[in-house]
Amino acid sequence: MAAPLRARQLIAYGLFGLPLAMAALPLYVHLPKFYGGELGMSLALVGAILLAARLLDALQDPLLGYLSDRARGRKRFVLAALPLLAAGMLGLFNPPAIAGTALALWLLVCLVVVYLGFSMGSISYQAWGAQISSDRNERTRITASRETFTLIGVVAAAALPAMLGSGEAEQLSRFALLFVLLLAACAAITLWMSPEVPAPPRPAGRMFAALAQPLGNGTFRKLLLVFVLNGIASAIPATLVLFFMSDVLQLGERAGLFLALYFVSGAAGMPLWVALARRYGKRNAWLAAMLLSIAAFAWAYGLGAGDAQAYAMVCILSGMALGADLALPPSLLADVMDEDANAAAARSEGAYFGIWNLVTKLNLALAAGIALPLLDALGYAPGTAGGGAALSFVYCLVPCALKLAAAAALWLLPLGAPFAPSFTHTWNPK
Repeated sequence: MAAPLRARQLIAYGLFGLPLAMAALPLYVHLPKFYGGELGMSLALVGAILLAARLLDALQDPLLGYLSDRARGRKRFVLAALPLLAAGMLGLFNPPAIAGTALALWLLVCLVVVYLGFSMGSISYQAWGAQISSDRNERTRITASRETFTLIGVVAAAALPAMLGSGEAEQLSRFALLFVLLLAACAAITLWMSPEVPAPPRPAGRMFAALAQPLGNGTFRKLLLVFVLNGIASAIPATLVLFFMSDVLQLGERAGLFLALYFVSGAAGMPLWVALARRYGKRNAWLAAMLLSIAAFAWAYGLGAGDAQAYAMVCILSGMALGADLALPPSLLADVMDEDANAAAARSEGAYFGIWNLVTKLNLALAAGIALPLLDALGYAPGTAGGGAALSFVYCLVPCALKLAAAAALWLLPLGAPFAPSFTHTWNPK
């Protein structure tokens, strides 16, 4: 068994997750308001451009995974992504003095560039993490380190803009510059101080065959089903949380505090899930997290106006469950890839993570596609009296049902490795 990674190696690898998370949050939270409000672009046009860019982004992930598998090392692919990500973020939040069609084209081009850089970097970064160690416990530590810094990046991206200036344009412009500086610093540490991995043989075969290879792994397909069900269950509350805080709890002014508590709890819970996965197995630890999340949202269903302390506890419990959702599935995926018979000749981590990231993005789209029309059909209208029961039902109970389905699918997965407790490494899939 390989020696455990040193703490500084784990930190060095995980650190790059911080700027990646800082890039993602403003694109979802600040960009629509900035272009639609500050710059006066039609909200319908902003939405159409965002939809087109996100669809292209999702569809390109498997191809980028394929190319990453054929690059001369994961680090080089990450390095190539950095100028795209930096230039895209600077361009998005420092647009020239233009309007109309020119501004729309500027937004579209900058989004395509930043999404390309983000996906290139994140797919290779995740595949690289899967290659650092073949030990199943080490893989959980590696993904936990990465996702801990991811949560720190989310909190930083949520808090920093308001501290960087007096107006939205100034805040976001300075945030973009600060992001580029942090991206360069974190990438330098990650690329120079993280564990090296041997360059794998380049996979043979045509592109479509290589992209389809992961789907030929039966355990991967089953794990992907669990990931989809659980991902949609987690994305629905994320889509509706601000509505719930404002219209059910009537505590919209405390939204930032609740969100910070949620993400901090996720980061704080990471060591717990790493320990539970080592002792009881990743599958059982993930099941426990799903049940914890179900209990938290079932409790939230009974809350009403002014229940700040109770909802704070919901944020703590569901945030802790989030830590498992972030740390354990990528680690399980790395283990599942070992079952691929073709991996003996040539690894295909990039293809696996390309499909994984595609599904992650589709989960967000499906969550909005399920939750928002359902709320509309149930008669809920944001900011109006009534409709709170419908919102509570969709925010709390629909995710519980999906989490239960995910837990059942996970429970039915094989009891052997990679889902069993990892006291030994003698399991042979043959």
